[in-house]
Amino acid sequence: MKVVAIVGSTRNESYNLKLTKYIQEKYKERLDIEILNIRDLPHYDQDIELDPPESVTKLKRKIAKADAVLWVTPEYNYSIPGVLKNAIDWLSRVEKVMFGKPSWIMGATMGTLGTVRAQQHLRDILFCPGVGSPLLPGNEVYIGAVHEKIDGAGNLTHEPTIKFLDTVVDSFIKWFNQQQPFNNR
Repeated sequence: MKVVAIVGSTRNESYNLKLTKYIQEKYKERLDIEILNIRDLPHYDQDIELDPPESVTKLKRKIAKADAVLWVTPEYNYSIPGVLKNAIDWLSRVEKVMFGKPSWIMGATMGTLGTVRAQQHLRDILFCPGVGSPLLPGNEVYIGAVHEKIDGAGNLTHEPTIKFLDTVVDSFIKWFNQQQPFNNR
């Protein structure tokens, strides 16, 4: 299964990027995950949406070709980062490449709540008419105190979290396969 991952942090040492790279490596036999760069996207601008910059066209093309999208978000001020919202704004206009595209969400933070609020906002956005992405239900991944669960090489070391991720990946693959007839795959 081809999955594109969009990480809501552009920081080089982002825990959410480390989490995504860990998932990419750990489940590479089951999921082909490509991490997309949203750092270079311009601010959404309706004046250029019909002739967008190459960075926008490339992002849309990769998402259109993927089977699913993995969203990995930090939490900024009880919500998703602006850079992530900007990417979604581009994706929700003209060619609505997210419509019907299965998604799942994860997030990590040094705080105790593990991106609960940000993920709720992201769910609301992904359900809006311009996006219309079905979401894996009931498998919320909120990793709190992530700085205590990832080593210097970016590997998760917290066994309960690792086992939970195994369960979520299994659930996602099963759910995705059940969505295939709906998505004419």
